[in-house]
Amino acid sequence: MTNAVSIKSGRLFFDGVDTTELAALYGTPLYVVSESIIKDRIARIKNEFLNKYPGTFAVYASKAFQTLEMCRLVASEGMGLDVVSAGEIFAALKAGADPSTLVFHGNAKTPDELRYAVQQGVGRIIADNLNEIAQLESLGAEFGKKIPVLYRITPGVDSHTHRFISTGSLDSKFGIPLNPEVRAAYMHAVLRSPHIDFRGFHFHVGSQLHDNFSHLAALDILLDLVRQVKAEFGFATREINLGGGFGIQYLPTDPDPGLSYFIEPMMKKIEEGFTSAGIPQPTVIIEPGRWIIGEAGLTLYTIGAKKEIPGIRTYLGVDGGMTDNIRPALYEARYHALIANKAERQGDTQVTVAGKCCESGDILIRDISLPDPQPGDILAVFSTGAYNHAMASNYNRIPRPAVVMVKNGSHHLSVRRETWEDLIAREL
Repeated sequence: MTNAVSIKSGRLFFDGVDTTELAALYGTPLYVVSESIIKDRIARIKNEFLNKYPGTFAVYASKAFQTLEMCRLVASEGMGLDVVSAGEIFAALKAGADPSTLVFHGNAKTPDELRYAVQQGVGRIIADNLNEIAQLESLGAEFGKKIPVLYRITPGVDSHTHRFISTGSLDSKFGIPLNPEVRAAYMHAVLRSPHIDFRGFHFHVGSQLHDNFSHLAALDILLDLVRQVKAEFGFATREINLGGGFGIQYLPTDPDPGLSYFIEPMMKKIEEGFTSAGIPQPTVIIEPGRWIIGEAGLTLYTIGAKKEIPGIRTYLGVDGGMTDNIRPALYEARYHALIANKAERQGDTQVTVAGKCCESGDILIRDISLPDPQPGDILAVFSTGAYNHAMASNYNRIPRPAVVMVKNGSHHLSVRRETWEDLIAREL
């Protein structure tokens, strides 16, 4: 999965730290995040994209995992942040991020969120509908600003992923369809506005993709749009945002195509397309989220009950579940795991790992082989960095886990575990 994983004296180490010691010190369930893996991924973005191609910029899709420490780490590495709510803007700014490096997404931004973004000087707003354009024009007039805007388009391509994380099809709540009448209405709205600095276009075709077909097909459609708006409106696109969605390894058998597999053919198409259209090369932005944080995280659980149903299944209960990882219940996500205190042993018992929530669908892993799992063992589930902490809930009044950062053998608490008092703190 990653070279930050090692086994010593039969125990699992993550970024040089004994995970069984982390479980004993901080309790379980526990999110563990490797700073070394995050920095390695950012270094690859710099080497394979930012330093290789002039006029490029990368932002971290912070919805995947947004803590103050993660925001500070990303900002310190010179990247921007993709945000999708006023709350995410607030957190990014609280962490010290430069507002001009923020990219604000969302298909249903509220008037208060748009006002806050404009007041704070957010660097780019990705517009999703004409109502937003009208509000931004009004806010620009009110604050005496020219607001940087890109349109999110719906390219109408099929992404080979779960339908709940496919975002580029025509039937999507995200983006603007590209039929001529709609295109004309949207272009007139921004080009006639004195308070909107319209820069270009954005697409996002889906998440957890392991082939580049959807990205390249969407880019072909975007380049056609670039030529059309130049011919029809005299507008020369200055900026394009290619989104993210680059897949990671959840299972040892999953492919790992790498960043360049996606980036290189897209950059070649962009260079050729803009040159043939007679338009200067644009600023090109990417927005990786899961690709940066996904494999940098693992979750530790303590095994509780072991329930054997002869001839049917053996259930292994753990002290967490869908409250700390909703993805298996939400879209049948699959994970790899091992027992941290028996890390050198081969699996010999097929079990299904069940969460503690009062839902039949609270199943973390189906049919995995583990070595003689017993109550008290520590289960480590890999690649939980993305959308686990971010989507955690308090269903069944279960406190959300702590987050511990590890790096080269050291560790520290980044987010404390919730208490029972926290669960009722807002109630009157």
